[in-house]
Amino acid sequence: MSYDAISPTSRNNVYPVDPTIEKLDVNSFSDKFDIKDFVGAISEKLIAQSKTAPGPFDPKPFIRNFESAVDTLIQIRKDVQRTTEQQEQSSKTAEKEYSRKLGDLNRGFESVGKSFNGMESKITEVGRTAVRIGEQLESVHLARQRAQAAHDIVSYWNQFSRGDTSKIEALRKEGREGRQAVAVLLRRLNTVAKDLDVAGADKHCALTLLEFNGGASCVQIYVNQHDFFISKSRVNEENSIEETHLWEILPDPNTSLPKKDLGLAVLLEDVRTTVGQEATIIQAVFPNPPVVMQVFLLRVFEQSIQQHLEQLLEKAGSLSTLAFLRILQLAHVQISKLVQDLKQYDLSSAPSSRTTDSTSMEILDSRAGEGRGLGVALPIGLMLENAMEEIFTSYIEGTKYLERETKSLGELYAAHIAKFAKYHEMVSKNIGVGQSGLLDRVVNRIAGGTGPSGSSLPTSTTASSAFSGFLSGMASSRKLAVTVGGTPVPPLPSPQPSLPPEGFQSSADFGGQRESVSESDGMLSLDTAEKMLKWHAEAIGRCVELTGQSDIAKNIFALSRVLAEAIGPAYMGVALESAQVRLEIRDARQEPDLAVMAVIHSVDLICHLWQQYVSIALIPLASSSVTVRREMIIFNTETLSRIESATNALDQKILDTIIAWLSLQLLKQKKNDFRPKNDDDLFTQGGTEPCTACCEGLNKVRDAAHEHLSGLNRENFLMEVGVSFHSLLLEHLKKFQVSATGGLLLAKDLKAYQDTMASYGLPALEERFEFIRQLGNIFLVRPDILKSYITEDELGRIDTKLLRPYLAQRSDWPQFGPAFEKEVFGGVVEEKRLSSGAFGGIGGMSGMGAFGGSLSKDVKGLRDRLGVGKLSTMMKELEALRSPSGERGGASLTGSGVGGYTMPSFNFG
Repeated sequence: MSYDAISPTSRNNVYPVDPTIEKLDVNSFSDKFDIKDFVGAISEKLIAQSKTAPGPFDPKPFIRNFESAVDTLIQIRKDVQRTTEQQEQSSKTAEKEYSRKLGDLNRGFESVGKSFNGMESKITEVGRTAVRIGEQLESVHLARQRAQAAHDIVSYWNQFSRGDTSKIEALRKEGREGRQAVAVLLRRLNTVAKDLDVAGADKHCALTLLEFNGGASCVQIYVNQHDFFISKSRVNEENSIEETHLWEILPDPNTSLPKKDLGLAVLLEDVRTTVGQEATIIQAVFPNPPVVMQVFLLRVFEQSIQQHLEQLLEKAGSLSTLAFLRILQLAHVQISKLVQDLKQYDLSSAPSSRTTDSTSMEILDSRAGEGRGLGVALPIGLMLENAMEEIFTSYIEGTKYLERETKSLGELYAAHIAKFAKYHEMVSKNIGVGQSGLLDRVVNRIAGGTGPSGSSLPTSTTASSAFSGFLSGMASSRKLAVTVGGTPVPPLPSPQPSLPPEGFQSSADFGGQRESVSESDGMLSLDTAEKMLKWHAEAIGRCVELTGQSDIAKNIFALSRVLAEAIGPAYMGVALESAQVRLEIRDARQEPDLAVMAVIHSVDLICHLWQQYVSIALIPLASSSVTVRREMIIFNTETLSRIESATNALDQKILDTIIAWLSLQLLKQKKNDFRPKNDDDLFTQGGTEPCTACCEGLNKVRDAAHEHLSGLNRENFLMEVGVSFHSLLLEHLKKFQVSATGGLLLAKDLKAYQDTMASYGLPALEERFEFIRQLGNIFLVRPDILKSYITEDELGRIDTKLLRPYLAQRSDWPQFGPAFEKEVFGGVVEEKRLSSGAFGGIGGMSGMGAFGGSLSKDVKGLRDRLGVGKLSTMMKELEALRSPSGERGGASLTGSGVGGYTMPSFNFG
């Protein structure tokens, strides 16, 4: 009977189900459940029974257990699914209820928000209404006060007209408040009296006094007792200067100059208003209005304006020279505008509102003829300009203004570059170079500028003394040893230099402590140059404003010399000199200090900026004088030439250092480097140590040149380095014997040199080092084909006799050399030198100065051994055939080093 034919009940009886299956429920799966463990648990007993039972394996008990387990699991799954459906239904119902409640709450919040908005709008409207009511009440109150004041004035005027003063006397006796009320009332009555028609009476009095004494007493009383001069508020204003933000920014050169002084602006506006009012009165009352107006205006300038100006300048002078000059310029600008505004009150040409009869005119003429009057009035424009000139004469006459301006610039420049100069002086002392007193030289450079003819500026003495005082104060607080002109500067009792630029502390801030100076203080900065030019441009603006037209060109030239000496020798010149000293004292065995090339880059940028400023701003201002303009151009050119010479000297020193170092690296080449004993090392060795060092150094030179040089200057510099190194290699190859296997190592070195020079991007250098590479291949070529190799390609273009020194370095030359010489050279030949000058109009090593005093005697004489022979002429002729113009396309380096460092040039003609 088969298993399927047995009924389930019978199967249960025959094959009992495992108790584990009967205990299965949903909770059995709540914890960690492993299906493998479950199957093992329900099969464990059956497996044990099967093993003990005799006969074949019986699968029926297993099938029974698994069927029961499957049925139980299916039932459990149905129960879980049913429970899940019920819970999902409950969850949906709860979610719908939650959404409904949330919507109700949102609608409630929106309703409350609308209610609050409406309430806020109503409150705002009520507030606006209250503000309007308050404004109306205030207007009504002011109108009531004016009406009450007008009523009082009319009442008291009527009493005065009847000679009754009892009411005003009673008011005066009421104490302090009563006296104040009486003063206000009398001032208002006086104003009313002026507005009433009293011109007739005044006119009669003026004519009477004119007949009596020429009218002088009348005019003097009118002017002296005028409210503008005797009012208490005006007197107090003249005796005090308002403390404003102006006094904080005036001494600071880095802040912009305000357009006006508020106190002076208020005074000048009062002058405009008063003169406008008095012009009408003077014209209506006095029979000679131009003379009276002249007296009144002169009094305004001599008393009110001049006194206020003196107080302003005294206050500014106590702060700094720059503050004094700035106030002087502000006052000059504002008073100039006042003069232009007052020229409209020319009463001599204005139509008169009065009627002067012939008798009055006869009286005026007769008094003027007798000399008993006030004299004849000048034209108002001329009189105003003379009055303005008088109040400024004591400050700008002669060289006073120029001396102050030069002193101000000197103080600013000296303070701004003091740490720069001190750093270089300290460095010079540390390295033991005779550059002490560098700070003195900077001061003398700025202070004593001499022109092309050697004549000193008229302001040099004043400026020098100013710098002496300034730096002595700085030295006393910072412990700096300062001298000017070789004479120690004694400490001043209370030096008051102008406010130094931002980032530089004044001497008082150190409390007698030595100030620290960092390396960044000694670096050239374009920001520093821009500040110097900015301060100078402000000084030029003042010069144009305060100087007469005939002196502008001369003063512009004087100020330009101060700038030239400060930014040129005192700033860039010191940096160039210090950089050159660093190179001179540096050990030649050390790698060249290419960081000094940054000085050249900074000098280039500063000179470009400086010359743009000179050509755009200064030269046009000197066009009024052809002579001064020509001298200014000559001086600027000579100053720039000195900077160029110093830059050329530094550039040449850098080149000398580089070539000297490369020469020393080549001297480290070992005698047997190109005659290796172990040929297996040739394939693992990348190159000799001198080659690696030279290539790394040349790459650094290239990177530094690209970073700090540009244009033709960079090309010339790299060309000179390449040409000089090419010459060194030509001599270098004559010193070492090369074996057949060593030729491979030499070829690696020469290929490395060629690749390095190819990165310079100069075609002329690429051709030179291609020749070097082919020259190195003569050590690899077999003797039987050597003749054809040296007579073809690049080597075939030169005289083969020049190659003999190199061929003689082959290790197998003694074996085939004699026969080769007879065949190729026709016998023994005199040795000729292959020089770098043979490779196209580069100028060889002329003027290089590449080997300083720190090198060995052999290295010093290297340039003498690199002569230009027949090979040079042959190469030039060949190159002329390549190019129609006869040029190789490379830069011609003549003169000193790289042919002169090219600074920006401008047309001043």
